[in-house]
Amino acid sequence: MNSQRPGPARNPVGSHVPVAGGLNTVGLAYARDLGAEAVQVFVANPRGWATPAGNPRQDEEFRAACAARSIPAYVHAPYLINFGSHTEATVENSVRSLRHSLRRGREIGALGVVVHTGSATGGRERAVALAQVRERLLPLLDELTHDDDPYLLLESTAGQGASLCSRTADFAPYFEALDSHPKLGVCLDTCHVFAAGHDLTGPDGMHRTLDLLVETVGEGRLKLIHANDSKDVVGAHKDRHANIGAGHIGEDPFRALTTHPATAGVPLVIETPGGKEGHAADVERLKKLRDS
Repeated sequence: MNSQRPGPARNPVGSHVPVAGGLNTVGLAYARDLGAEAVQVFVANPRGWATPAGNPRQDEEFRAACAARSIPAYVHAPYLINFGSHTEATVENSVRSLRHSLRRGREIGALGVVVHTGSATGGRERAVALAQVRERLLPLLDELTHDDDPYLLLESTAGQGASLCSRTADFAPYFEALDSHPKLGVCLDTCHVFAAGHDLTGPDGMHRTLDLLVETVGEGRLKLIHANDSKDVVGAHKDRHANIGAGHIGEDPFRALTTHPATAGVPLVIETPGGKEGHAADVERLKKLRDS
């Protein structure tokens, strides 16, 4: 799973990997077959509220294997989490689910836990929803006191409905609500930010967007990139991922992504269609763009 270049890659390229049957025995075997240099996993059903206990042996084997091969690992929290919901049961479940993902992230040695930034449901105002984000999410950040606790990485959405965070400027009130907590970071999804209206194509499109992000959240907050092309045009507010170079973003912006100062050392993880064959092709394509 080494980079094609000597020494650590500027941007380790990897994939979300399946782990049903074992984090190490299934997840890292899949990653090895792809030539992945970074991995992202689920530690619970992404479309449910269950909080399953891990397998200590698999946890330790996964953690040790990632450390031995210098593979950064990340957890993606369940999709149902929404700290802006007007439904108390949803908010309570969100707290429990995210606390579980953060704990499991530490147990497997993950560097970060990705969570979607949610939406203001029930017709409530954004300010009210953000106040609730502060009340219920900030205490979870304050619980991250271990040296090996993961960062909480906010992932903006494609801008559907009453999304709390879709364009780069939307990170400002979200970070403010959470006191720009030191364990807070950003996971930038290229498909989402494109769908939200940031044109990554053309001269310097990707660099301009990254400049805006850094202006909003500060240097060093970008911790992970979901490298996904888009099946839809810019500003479509549709979250439909395409294979690298096969969508409306195209290859050139992904090459530009690996030359911006803010992305130095930041892993690129794909969440693209096509199964194992498609994933392997996208990992290889991103490596070539990075190294070209």
